[in-house]
Amino acid sequence: MLCCTCRMIKNILNMRRNVILLVTVLVIGIFGTFQLFDYTKLCKVTLDSSSQNKRHKHNDNIDLDTLAELKKRWILEYEEEKKMNDNRNLIDRAEPQKAGGKQPTSSLFIPIHCNINGDYNVDCLRHKDSDDIYMPWTFLEKYYEVYGKLNHYDGYDRFEFFQSYNQVLYDVNKKYKYDGVFLTFETYNVEIRDRVKLITGIEGVPLSTQWGPQGYFYPIQIAQFGLSHFSKNITEKPPSKTIYEDGEMTVQAKWEPTREHCKVENIVNTERNTRVIKFDTPDGLSYGSGIALTLGNTVDFELSFDIKFITNGSLSVLLDTTVKKQYYIHYVTDRTLIKYDKDSNIVIGIGESMNWRHISRHLVTDLKKGVGITKTKSVKKTKIGIRKVVKLILRGQGYIDNITISTSDHMTHFLGASYWLLENQDHSSGGWPIMVERKFDGFTDLPPGWHSAMAQGHGLSTMVRAFKYTRNSSFLSALRKALKPYTVLSAEGGVKAVFMNKYVWYEEYPTTPGSFVLNGFIYSLLGLYDYKMLLFKEKSRGSALNKEDEISFELVTKLYNEGMTSLKNMLPLYDGGSRTFYDLRHFQLKSQPNIARWDYHTTHMSQLALLSTIDDDPIFKRFYEYWHNYLKGIPAKHN
Repeated sequence: MLCCTCRMIKNILNMRRNVILLVTVLVIGIFGTFQLFDYTKLCKVTLDSSSQNKRHKHNDNIDLDTLAELKKRWILEYEEEKKMNDNRNLIDRAEPQKAGGKQPTSSLFIPIHCNINGDYNVDCLRHKDSDDIYMPWTFLEKYYEVYGKLNHYDGYDRFEFFQSYNQVLYDVNKKYKYDGVFLTFETYNVEIRDRVKLITGIEGVPLSTQWGPQGYFYPIQIAQFGLSHFSKNITEKPPSKTIYEDGEMTVQAKWEPTREHCKVENIVNTERNTRVIKFDTPDGLSYGSGIALTLGNTVDFELSFDIKFITNGSLSVLLDTTVKKQYYIHYVTDRTLIKYDKDSNIVIGIGESMNWRHISRHLVTDLKKGVGITKTKSVKKTKIGIRKVVKLILRGQGYIDNITISTSDHMTHFLGASYWLLENQDHSSGGWPIMVERKFDGFTDLPPGWHSAMAQGHGLSTMVRAFKYTRNSSFLSALRKALKPYTVLSAEGGVKAVFMNKYVWYEEYPTTPGSFVLNGFIYSLLGLYDYKMLLFKEKSRGSALNKEDEISFELVTKLYNEGMTSLKNMLPLYDGGSRTFYDLRHFQLKSQPNIARWDYHTTHMSQLALLSTIDDDPIFKRFYEYWHNYLKGIPAKHN
């Protein structure tokens, strides 16, 4: 009976319940067994104070110590099996598996503790037939700052591992053109960054919260917004478009009033010399009430239209969303940045202008920025999307034309950024002042109104393309002025610094002492190059340059050549042996180096790849290769 009881206990234990249950069952079993021994007189157990700690035997040679050992072994087996089960998914992904194929069994692996640098203990697995150790990916990626993701294609699961999280690089075989795609900016999506509060309804440019939740216009970001859309316009296929109203009756637009006394008519507008829609709704209507036009688009979400309000009013868009809820976006004639009532209404101000305006809004972006609005620097991420653009509703009095929904409207956004730069350039300094304080560890803080060589370079690159596209001479005038900060020392309000009293440098951040940021300096050189090439091409085509442009051509050539000389001599200072340095603070402040994040490292690489297509000095290709190896975890040679 004792043996049967032991087998019963073991069977119960082998059910692999939690440890507390196992111990409880075991104790009850042991207690019941001894009660059984006592009552049936199958064995005699003497328990007294003098013999409790001694081994007690019964007639089947099974004692308490043996039972304790059995319990210990069974519990240990349970814990090991549990660990094996917990790690089974990790093991199964250790090798690519054919869909529906046989998975490896956990019996090949043994749990083992890994001690990392004496600081961390991690549960790992060891292959029972070799010294191979398998560590959890969730630990590796954080501790060693590496990156990976599980993908399934070609019928296989694959784990794709990267030393760097950024793999977007400029094509070294693509010749850079001063009026073409800018670096790799066709991959940029400035408007969806969480430090962009919104694309403003009045100016049509990003409002940054990078250094403050209140929001401010950041010339670098605005130029990047423009350059990215200019580049996308070149690299992407032409957008699909659906015209819902053009005033010419080429489409069957059906306008329906949502309230009494709402009027809509098709008229000839002498100001535009074309037919347009005139709308008139009573005063006092709420947002979303007035005259409605059914849209029903489920594919594209870039809404554009030409509009002129002659009273206060609004244009509202009703959306079916992926969260199975309807939302309104109200574009209203006031200066509201963006508001969300925490229910279903988002309000964006488009200003009180009573002139004709072309407005283009990406509805998904506006929806996400509205729903994700916070009082912090970052917009809350949300997975909300649009299923259908249901209808458009007009409120107030005015005229509307060319209502279109398309895949994109890149040139509208590019020109919005270009004209913002044109209108907000400081005519005295020639720069685009950054009106927010910038703090640095170890360097003097930059008060609002500082200038950046990166802003100057991006501004030049944007306006060169704007002039080529529009032939508006105002951009040429702005380009001439934009060179001035390059000639003024940082300490005097410009962006010029000199390294070791020898090499001219254009500072992204005009700090004291100089910080010598690499990527911002190269961007400033690209702006100079673009402007230099514009004037050179205009001159070579026989276009008459005025005296000011001739002087600017000489100056921009000088500034560019001096900068390139500095870059070629100082470039090795930014090589850290396994990644690049962001700046030279380790030299200037005698501090630890500021190692570039991977996205900055790949930016450095793309910039060198671009420079190698416009300058045949081998240094650019050589360091590009060095830095490309670092992406793969191949460091510089060591002793």
